[in-house]
Amino acid sequence: MSSPRFDLLGIGNAIVDVVAAAPDDFLSRHGMRKGGMALIDAATAEAIYAAMPPGMESSGGSVANSCAVAAGLGARVAYLGKVADDTLGAVFAHDIEAAGVHFPTAKLVGGAPTARCLILVSPDGQRTMNTFLGACVEIGPGDVDAALIGDAAITYLEGYLFDPPPAQQAFRAAATAAHAAGRRVALSLSDAFCVDRHRAAFRELVAGHVDILFANESEITSLYEVNSFAEAEDAARADVALAVLTRGEAGSVILRGAERVEVAAAPAKVVDTTGAGDAYAAGFLAGYGAGRPLAECGRIASLAAAEVIGHFGARPQSDLRAMMG
Repeated sequence: MSSPRFDLLGIGNAIVDVVAAAPDDFLSRHGMRKGGMALIDAATAEAIYAAMPPGMESSGGSVANSCAVAAGLGARVAYLGKVADDTLGAVFAHDIEAAGVHFPTAKLVGGAPTARCLILVSPDGQRTMNTFLGACVEIGPGDVDAALIGDAAITYLEGYLFDPPPAQQAFRAAATAAHAAGRRVALSLSDAFCVDRHRAAFRELVAGHVDILFANESEITSLYEVNSFAEAEDAARADVALAVLTRGEAGSVILRGAERVEVAAAPAKVVDTTGAGDAYAAGFLAGYGAGRPLAECGRIASLAAAEVIGHFGARPQSDLRAMMG
C-alpha cells in the first residue's frame, strides 16, 4: 500500500459560523434553549442575524473545524463539503484553504445559499447555535472522490451531516472507498439529537463501517440506549477498534480492545465552548496519524480543546505545533 498524500480527509457540513456575545435575555426573547442547537429556516436565519450583536464570521462546521485545527497541528488535511456559489461560499473556501486545508468540492450553482450557524455566546461561555443548513445538505455520493479518499490515511465523517439520505449514501460510499484502499474511517456522532433521530442507521454505520468513533457521554449513551457510561464503554468496545469518549471537565476515555486510557482535561479559561469537541478530535487524530501512543494523543487533544475554548470562535488563534512536542 502506497503512502497517503493526506493524513486526514474530513466530510461534513460546510457552514459559515457567525459568533457573537449575547446576554441570556437575548436567548429568551428569541425562544432559544441555552446550550442547544436548533435547525432554522432561511427567514429565521435572516431575523436572528439582523438582531445579533456584532460578531465574527469564519468558515465552520464541526469536521471543517477539526480539519483546520489538525492542519494547524501540522497534519496534511483535505475536506469535502458543499457550499453555494455565493458570498458566504467564497468566505468558507477562502478561510479553510487559508488554514492549509485542501478543499476541492465543486460549488452548488442555482440552488440553496451557503449554510450558516448563528452562535450566541452567553457570559458563562455557553454557546447556543441556530443553524440554517442551506447548500451543505446537497452533498451526495457524486461528491465522494474515491481516489482522494484512497489517498487519505483516515476519512473523518460528521454525524451532523447524517440527516439527508444522499449524505448517508455519501458516508457509506466514502467508507467503502477508504476500506478498499486499506485506509481507516472515523466518525463523530456530533449530537445526541442526531443520534436519537437516526439511531438504527448510526448503529449499522458504526458496527459495519467505522474504525474510530468519537462521542461525548450523552451521545454514546444515546447510541446504545444505556443509562451508564460504563455500559456504553462496553458496547462501543464491541463495535469499533478505537473509541474516543469525552466527558467535559472530567476529561476523556480512550478504548482500544482491552486497553483503557483515561485523560485529564487540560486547564482552561472558558470563554467560548464552541468547537471544543472538534478541536479535541483534531488533536487526537493528528497525534494518532503521527503514530503517538494513545495517552499522548489524548494529551494533544485536550490541549487543543483548551486553546479553542479560551477565546471566541472554533478556530485556533495560537501556533499549535508546539503541542505536538
